[in-house]
Amino acid sequence: MPFDPNEHPHRRLNLLTRRWVLVSPHRAKRPWQGTIEKLPEVGETYDPKCYLCPGNSRVGGVKNPDYKDTFVYTNDFPALLEDGPSGRVVERDLLVSEPERGVCRVICFSPTHNLSLSRMSVPAIRRVVDVWASQFKELGALPYINHVQIFENREGNSSLHPHCQIWATECVPEDPELETVSQGEWLKVKRRPLLTDYLQLELEKTARLVCANDHFVALAPFWAVWPYELMAIPRRHFGTLLEMTSDERDGLADILRQTTLRYDNLFESQFPYSMGIHQAPTDGQAHPEWRLHLHFTSSVLRSPTIPKYMVGYERLAEPQRDFTPEYAAQRLRELPATHYKAR
Repeated sequence: MPFDPNEHPHRRLNLLTRRWVLVSPHRAKRPWQGTIEKLPEVGETYDPKCYLCPGNSRVGGVKNPDYKDTFVYTNDFPALLEDGPSGRVVERDLLVSEPERGVCRVICFSPTHNLSLSRMSVPAIRRVVDVWASQFKELGALPYINHVQIFENREGNSSLHPHCQIWATECVPEDPELETVSQGEWLKVKRRPLLTDYLQLELEKTARLVCANDHFVALAPFWAVWPYELMAIPRRHFGTLLEMTSDERDGLADILRQTTLRYDNLFESQFPYSMGIHQAPTDGQAHPEWRLHLHFTSSVLRSPTIPKYMVGYERLAEPQRDFTPEYAAQRLRELPATHYKAR
């Protein structure tokens, strides 16, 4: 019989990481008798118990200022420390460990506790983008920092207050390093950036497109692992936030709103996701291969209370998904462009 990727099990290759994902579209029809999760309470505009709200005290006694816009502070419980020992320990070539230094910061998007990117205005999100750029510039200039990871976690996070984190590290983490190698080799062989070619193909095929503006395109990547995984790719080639024009920063703010708004509209609830910005390393080297892009992942499967767990085959062999990225893109693309709470 002829192969139909919308019906038959198959594998897809992620060109950025060179990892495979097993796609089993026929499994989406099976009944669900698994885990049902409870939705978190969103809360009011101000929560006296929230350690991120203006004027409240954080653990350790530090009091937040009465901020009116964005607010940045060094994480009280950082995963990395700025000072650390040097050296590397190798035992019989089997046990290898090395120290890692870094800086961890928190950025509050807004003083309003129950807001999210999906319900913020484009100008308000633009101010967040500007803070991201300034933090990237400051941290990336540190002589021992080689990578700056900006990420927002709305899934299983410790606070529902709108915020994100930045981890600036001495190493280039595994996924960005894989993307550096893949993009570099593609540029060397093809003489064109990998994501330039990929975006052109997606714009021609249209099946995985979700939303777009003059400067960014949001789509379900061909190799998506998570059920409603998305990427946002700029139409122009640049490697970091610092290379963006003012209009492109506005475009990024708009695509963040459009994308997260559709997420919320999918099940008419606050959609849990993790978003991260991948951009060129800050190692002092030129990286013409790098095209900035954003990844959105979420474990939401059939409803906000039914999660997709990576277990069994996924943990021991390779990732697997039940419905195709084309199906996910169509569902998100067809949703209203107005937030359900505003309707």
